[in-house]
Amino acid sequence: MSVENALVRLLAELEQDRSLDEPRHLRRRIKALDEIDAYLPGGQPTETALHRRARAICVELESVNSKLYRAIRRDIQRGKGAGRLLEWMPDALAEGFKGNGAANLTNRRGYDYLDELISGVLQFEEPSAEAIQLESEMVSYQPTPARHIFDLIGRTALTDRDSLIDLGSGPGHVTLTVSICTRARCTGIELEPSYVDCARKSARSLNLNNARFIHGDARTADLSGGTVFYLYTPFTGAILRGVLNLLRQQALKREIRICTFGPCTQIVAEEQWLSEIGPVETDRIALFGSRD
Repeated sequence: MSVENALVRLLAELEQDRSLDEPRHLRRRIKALDEIDAYLPGGQPTETALHRRARAICVELESVNSKLYRAIRRDIQRGKGAGRLLEWMPDALAEGFKGNGAANLTNRRGYDYLDELISGVLQFEEPSAEAIQLESEMVSYQPTPARHIFDLIGRTALTDRDSLIDLGSGPGHVTLTVSICTRARCTGIELEPSYVDCARKSARSLNLNNARFIHGDARTADLSGGTVFYLYTPFTGAILRGVLNLLRQQALKREIRICTFGPCTQIVAEEQWLSEIGPVETDRIALFGSRD
C-alpha cells in the first residue's frame, strides 16, 4: 500500500469514528494525531487536498483535547483536581501501585499520552530568559514521565503530614502534579530562574496553595521541613555526594524517604544509612527510607 493510500484509509477511519469526540478517549486521540503526523510532510511543501483534510482532522482532535484540559483545570482551581487526574491512570499502572504491575512501567520507554495530559493541564509557558550555564556535574532538566509521577504518588501514599521536596524541579512537573493529587506540602528547588518563574505562574493559575518553588542551589537550600525528597538525577559526582550528605544530616533528626529516578539511583542505593523500600528496578522510581 502506498503512503498516500495508507493516509486515505487512516483519515476515512478517523472521520467515521465519532467516539473520538468523547473526552474519555484521550489516549486514542493522541495516537491518531501521532499517526497522522507521521504521514504529513515536513518543511514547507505544497500541500495537497489530502494534507489539508488531514490537518483539519488534527485541528478537530486537538480542540477536543483542549476542552478536556480546560475542564480539568477548572476542577483543580476548585480544589477537586485529584480525582480528575488520577482517573486517567491506566489499570495496569494502578496495579503497579499494589506492587503487581511493575513490568507495565519498566517495559515502556519515553513519554506517552499521560505526558500530553499533564502538559495540557499545567500549561507551562516558555521560559522567558536564556538558561544559565550549568556546572559540569549538573544535568540539564528532563521531565519525569507522567506515569512514573503517578507511580510515585501511589507508592509513597503522601498525606497532609508529609512535605515533598523536589531537588532540581525544573518548571515543576513533579511538584505540581503531586500537589494536585495529594494533600502533602510540595516544594520545588530549582537553580534555573526562568523555570522557577514558569512553575510559580502555573501554581498561581491553578490556585495551588500547597505548592511553592524556590530559586536556589540544592547544596545550600533549607531541607529541614522535608519528609520525602525526589531526585531525577539532577546532578552527579561531588555535587550529588554533597547533597546526599545533607540529606543524611536531615535523617539524623527525623525519618525521611528518598525517591530517585535515573542513573543516580545506583549511587543512592549504596548509601549505608538508607534501606530499600521494595525492589530497585531499572526505569522505575526507586524508594529508600532512612534507617533508625
